[in-house]
Amino acid sequence: MCLEKMPPLRIGNLQVEVPIIQGGMGVGISLSSLASAVAIAGAIGVIATAGIGQFEPDWYTNYNEANIRALRREIRNARANSNGIIGVNIMVALSDFDDLIQCSVDEGVDILFLGAGLPIKLPSTLPLDTLGELHTKVVPIVSSARAADIIFKAWAKRYSHVPDAVVVEGPLAGGHLGFKKDQLDDPEYALEKLLPDTVSAIEPYARQFNKNIPVIAAGGIYTGADIHKFIQLGAQGVQMATRFVTTHECDASAKLKQKFLECTKEDIVIIDSPVGLPGRAIRCEFLESVAAGVKKPFKCPWKCLKSCDFKNAPYCIGAALTNAKKGDLENGFAFAGANAYRLNKIISVKELVDTLTEEYSRCCTATDGTPKAGANV
Repeated sequence: MCLEKMPPLRIGNLQVEVPIIQGGMGVGISLSSLASAVAIAGAIGVIATAGIGQFEPDWYTNYNEANIRALRREIRNARANSNGIIGVNIMVALSDFDDLIQCSVDEGVDILFLGAGLPIKLPSTLPLDTLGELHTKVVPIVSSARAADIIFKAWAKRYSHVPDAVVVEGPLAGGHLGFKKDQLDDPEYALEKLLPDTVSAIEPYARQFNKNIPVIAAGGIYTGADIHKFIQLGAQGVQMATRFVTTHECDASAKLKQKFLECTKEDIVIIDSPVGLPGRAIRCEFLESVAAGVKKPFKCPWKCLKSCDFKNAPYCIGAALTNAKKGDLENGFAFAGANAYRLNKIISVKELVDTLTEEYSRCCTATDGTPKAGANV
């Protein structure tokens, strides 16, 4: 018999009353407004660093300092507006990965979520011989048990320490995906398969280092029933991003939120990103013109993503996502999860978390193992 409410998520000495992580959504979608609202609701609010400095006046001439300045401001704003748990999402592929990590640690964020690459090596400026004493917890985001094992094995050897948790993200997520196109609909790569495999891969490290290492499920999770299912499969929490886009507190423009509300299932498409990965996005005029072979000229004063072939790219993905964030969907597009078409209204973060909590409770089973009325949400 399951609990009537979601079990708390423990990451090191942090306890999260609502075991939900608001996924990091880059280029201005999840900043301090959204992150602080999620933290107030008892979950983990996350500031995304990708393109965070694009709204600074010196972005094109001083992008590194613009990023750090913007990140520091967003962290402090989130802290000023909430006493809850605040995380920062940093892509390993970012060229200023080390500086963004150092800034986050200096500002005392609670958790770092590291994805879009394998974080097998941390900045040398951190106290690498005493990582376990840092206030900031480190949580890699992976797409397979094998990737998790590579990271944990490298950390154990290099630092005599391992990450504090791990997020395993399945192929129904939005944004850049850690899968090949032919794997996206393959049952062998479904989150239901990836999660138990990752739990098994992490267990030896939990025993070796005598610590609880929660595995967090992500990618396509939409309802409280989904949360219940993955907790039953071994997750200690979930990460959700798309559902938070259509909240009042989300940092995206009203026009971008409306795009999510209007999209249909057929509008959710897989694209070839200029950074060399497939991505899931909402169909729009911009993407259709790119698919037709139209190039969008741009100048790249830096290489913000290590894997971007900017000299041959048909468009700048950073600029396109920035335009979408501001509501200019003729010159940009929005990443979205596979269930984005199910969104139908703008609500508050509190209302969303309350709804998910209620849906979870309705999924608790009766003593004979049959679902209670209302479990099918």
